[in-house]
Amino acid sequence: MTRTVLELLDRLVRIDSVNPGLDPAGAGEAEIAGFVADWGRAAGLRTEIIENTASRPSVVLHGGRNTGGRRLLLCGHLDTVGLAGSRDALTPRVDGDRFHARGAYDMKAGLAAALVACRDAAIAGIDGEVVVAAVADEELASLGVQDVLAHLDPTGIDAAVVTEPTERQAGTAHRGFVWTEVTVTGVAAHGSRPHLGADAILAAGHHLVAFDHLDRQLRDRPHPFLGPGNLHASLITGGTEESTIPDRCVFTVERRTLPGETLERVEADVADLLERCRPADPRLEVTARTVLYRPAMETPVSTPVVRMLLDAAGPGTTVAPMSYWADSAFLSDAGIPTVLYGPEGEGAHADVEWVSLSGTSTVATVLTGLARTFCR
Repeated sequence: MTRTVLELLDRLVRIDSVNPGLDPAGAGEAEIAGFVADWGRAAGLRTEIIENTASRPSVVLHGGRNTGGRRLLLCGHLDTVGLAGSRDALTPRVDGDRFHARGAYDMKAGLAAALVACRDAAIAGIDGEVVVAAVADEELASLGVQDVLAHLDPTGIDAAVVTEPTERQAGTAHRGFVWTEVTVTGVAAHGSRPHLGADAILAAGHHLVAFDHLDRQLRDRPHPFLGPGNLHASLITGGTEESTIPDRCVFTVERRTLPGETLERVEADVADLLERCRPADPRLEVTARTVLYRPAMETPVSTPVVRMLLDAAGPGTTVAPMSYWADSAFLSDAGIPTVLYGPEGEGAHADVEWVSLSGTSTVATVLTGLARTFCR
């Protein structure tokens, strides 16, 4: 198994699959999806390509007899962030146990482990079924996992493992997020005649102070496993020139949410903040809209897939909160008990990215063992 999974990892990282939504020059997922589909067919897996979104294919592979046992979904994404600044890019470099390349850690090692586990579980003759979802666009809008969920019946999936890098710990929870865009509209005027204008940027400043206060309040309400939620101001634009009172300022706030915090709750908090900060000048108008929402995820440790994963992984493996958001939230939100498990490494989205070769091999072994136990 070790040689197969590492050879597969090497082949995967050499294929440019930069998300074109992040980099217009990005190759997208078409080539790598075709490679994964061909590999699956050669391995004897039932394979289909899903392309509900044009030019953004995902691949679904099925292994096992599917004669009454449970169905386990293994999910990993095909796309990567851009290559700019990456030291090793698409030419892998091995340094001891470290395998360097863009996408090696995030997350083609986890995808390779899932594919090999599906093949080996099928060879073992499991009664149930292992389904691998190799999805597009996780790094931006998660189009792929949504396409797969529309294609598969979530009620027919008994559990899922997302093979994002977790340092070989069982990730049972992560925060969600909401992007809120706030627009302040004022009145432009010459800087020497302030009485004729209404300064949108200064008005935005009052709202930013209020959001900072809300962030401090959130940090006083920690989740017992994940810790507190938080928010930050991530983008801001406004003004036209130095001597003109600005008539517009737009800023975006990202709020990281905890399990149980709904979009309605976040939007209500924003509406309350805007009401409390209503400008005294009636010429100033402040509006807000939700740009993007992704739910948080939490799976109880007592869930069978979590217990069986911990057993398969052996001593030293514990449950852990994940700092990042992942497609796992979509699976969990669809009613599928979901856990994250993948190899160790460093450098996701960074200039230097590497994944552990031994860790990748171990993850493939653990996932195969989990499949054989879970899919009886």
